[in-house]
Amino acid sequence: MDQEKRNQYEIFLKSLEYIPIFYESWWLDAISHDLWDYVSVSRNNEIFAALVYSYSKKYIFNVIHNPLLTPYQGIINKYPPNQKMTTRLEYEKDIFNQLIEKLPPFDYYDQKFRPQFDNWLSFRWKGYSQTTCYSYILEDISDTQEVFKNFRDNIKSDIRKAEKNLTVEDGDAQSFYRLNSMTFSRQGMKVPYTLETVMRIDRALSERNRRKIFIARDGQGRAHSGVYMIWDDRTAYYLMGGSDPSLRNSGATSLCLWNAIKFASGFVKEFDFEGSDIEPVERFFRAFGAKQHQYFHIKKINSRLLKLAFFLKGRGLF
Repeated sequence: MDQEKRNQYEIFLKSLEYIPIFYESWWLDAISHDLWDYVSVSRNNEIFAALVYSYSKKYIFNVIHNPLLTPYQGIINKYPPNQKMTTRLEYEKDIFNQLIEKLPPFDYYDQKFRPQFDNWLSFRWKGYSQTTCYSYILEDISDTQEVFKNFRDNIKSDIRKAEKNLTVEDGDAQSFYRLNSMTFSRQGMKVPYTLETVMRIDRALSERNRRKIFIARDGQGRAHSGVYMIWDDRTAYYLMGGSDPSLRNSGATSLCLWNAIKFASGFVKEFDFEGSDIEPVERFFRAFGAKQHQYFHIKKINSRLLKLAFFLKGRGLF
């Protein structure tokens, strides 16, 4: 991306009432290096809608996607004031169509949009598919006593038990990454990002005071669990978590999340758990009394070879 285009994007962001952290250019630089871009719709040389994406080469295929550790991306736009709903829907259709048409050639498109994006029809009409995903969001964390009251009883019990035996401390990225890696190992999965990646985004976040790491330790100094929280001007996000599998029954994760929510209540309105389609994780997030919010996972395959590969995989043929 040339500097002029980048400057135009920065001007666009400054014109918005609210900028989700995952659209900030510094976040995209840290997580994607230079492998991010956007298409936009402008009037009088002023951007009023953009579709932000990362891109990469997977084998021989050109892929447009969300970068690692970026749960939401896609379209962000402004609306004229006092729009009627019929006018708004026509407006969305017009600008979304333009953005889709401006996307560069790709073999595979795979993006998860932020919960505030609620109209994917333009994508459907252009041959994209969609899966509805869910996150859990505490919409108002200003009154933490009220928030705690709405936790499920088992979460309250875990927190009270953990408070007797554990202390929550400020953590560093390397210590957190060790706990995070343990969680993936327990599930028989490879960690999808390297320590180098985590350290790079940690530096970017720390420089801007946009993150805090909570680690629960016992009297022996053993780290039981950790929570990596980030935030923008409105929302705090549970970006990553991790725990020692041998110490999982201590209630440490619930305690770390409770401390994260209390800390975030001093400067943001809401807390986003970011959701999960893994049933036990979804059940755990739901137990914090958060409201379910849907968001769209939008895909399209243009490559015939890739379509065949997905078809054969779906049939269990490889």
